[in-house]
Amino acid sequence: MDLSLFQNQSHFLLRLENLIFVITAAVSGFMLLWTLISQRGIKEIDTRVAVQLINYENALIVDVRDDSEFATGHLPNSKHIPTEKMEERWSELEKYKDKPIVVIYRGGVRSTNASHILRKNGFPKIYNLMGGIDAWKRANLPIVKR
Repeated sequence: MDLSLFQNQSHFLLRLENLIFVITAAVSGFMLLWTLISQRGIKEIDTRVAVQLINYENALIVDVRDDSEFATGHLPNSKHIPTEKMEERWSELEKYKDKPIVVIYRGGVRSTNASHILRKNGFPKIYNLMGGIDAWKRANLPIVKR
């Protein structure tokens, strides 16, 4: 067996240009895994799937934007619980535990936090609307102001 082949491979990682590629690959792999782990079963859906859940499975829409954002327009029949208050108000949704819940937001961070709180408290069917309220508006779906 030729040992020189294995000795040359051990120097592969010691070369600076190769080490940078290996570190970049490891970091990008970790980032991909982190997204899978951090979602913990919370699916992102588009507006088409959200409409199907609302129409055929009587899904509850939970809008987690702040009061001023909610006042500018929201989905009909949506329940408004700002993300900052979800930890103390999630029990208001207890009667909807067996129904799908679609979480609406403006950007991704608030819906993920609210969804994790609901998941932690035993809600099995949590969905985040990709693109949030902006995607809903772009699809020309109904918005109410009241």
